[in-house]
Amino acid sequence: MASLENPLDAVALTQATTAYPRSSRYYGLGTARFREADGQEVTYLRRRLLPDPEGMADLTTHTVSTGDRPDLLAARYLGNAEQWWQIADANSVLDPRELTGEPGRQIRITLPSGVPGGAHG
Repeated sequence: MASLENPLDAVALTQATTAYPRSSRYYGLGTARFREADGQEVTYLRRRLLPDPEGMADLTTHTVSTGDRPDLLAARYLGNAEQWWQIADANSVLDPRELTGEPGRQIRITLPSGVPGGAHG
């Protein structure tokens, strides 16, 4: 059985990717395995690190109003409610409720990391 303790297996395990669709925040993440004390192996998804928001091109800035929700903002600005996580990434937010919890807050709406363009480019 493959194990992270074996260097050859570790390379193969760390390069494995999941079947998440390209639009998912988990796309391209690899999996790894952990062996529990009883010898059972558990496969888990590797940690996703937030991208640097400075590398994202701005589309616009949104001022939060009462009743705003991340999924509604994603549908409005990105055309897909399931892309709310891109707005969270652009604002370095782990909990999406932080995005819209405070009316008046200014949040960035950006293109995904690595996509050139936006309002100023």
